[in-house]
Amino acid sequence: MTISYDDFAKIDIRVGTIIAVDPFPEARKPAFKLTVDFGGDIGTRRSSAQITDHYTAETLVGRQILAVVNFPPKRIGPFTSEILCLGVPDADGAVVLVGPDQTVLNGGRLF
Repeated sequence: MTISYDDFAKIDIRVGTIIAVDPFPEARKPAFKLTVDFGGDIGTRRSSAQITDHYTAETLVGRQILAVVNFPPKRIGPFTSEILCLGVPDADGAVVLVGPDQTVLNGGRLF
């Protein structure tokens, strides 16, 4: 399926820094609860992420990631996810997070 640039422009993808990582024992598959700082007008948002194969809480705090910030909140068990953290699968299907290779300002928009 081909989309127009206008369709793509509707997706608000921003860079943010993970500032807190909490366990999510209620999740059906192993996951973390992330708090991500997008700065400015967006502020902090929370997300559930199934990224325990490659990351620990200690390696995630301070890491910059890309996330969709304009999806509606999604209820995941007892938790409400406010953003969609972006990642790609490795050869085994485990999620590898997507982020800038240099430090950038929080809230920067992907274009």
